[in-house]
Amino acid sequence: MAQETATRTRDEHYDVVSVLYHMLQEGDTVDRYIADAQEAGDDELVQFFREVQQVDRERAQRAKQLLKARL
Repeated sequence: MAQETATRTRDEHYDVVSVLYHMLQEGDTVDRYIADAQEAGDDELVQFFREVQQVDRERAQRAKQLLKARL
C-alpha cells in the first residue's frame, strides 16, 4: 500500500497531480516559445512547438482521466 504524504494524499495521487501540473505549466511556457519563434519568422520552430503543445495537451487529458478515476 502506498504511503500518504503529510497532506494525507496518497503518493500515486500526488504523482499524477504533479505530472499534470507540470504539463500544464509547460503549456504556458511553450506559448512563449511559439511567440518567440513567430517573432523570429521561424515557421519550422513554430510548427515544432505547436506539436509539442499538442502532445502535452493529450498527456494532460490522460492524466486528468487517470486522476478522476482514482478519486
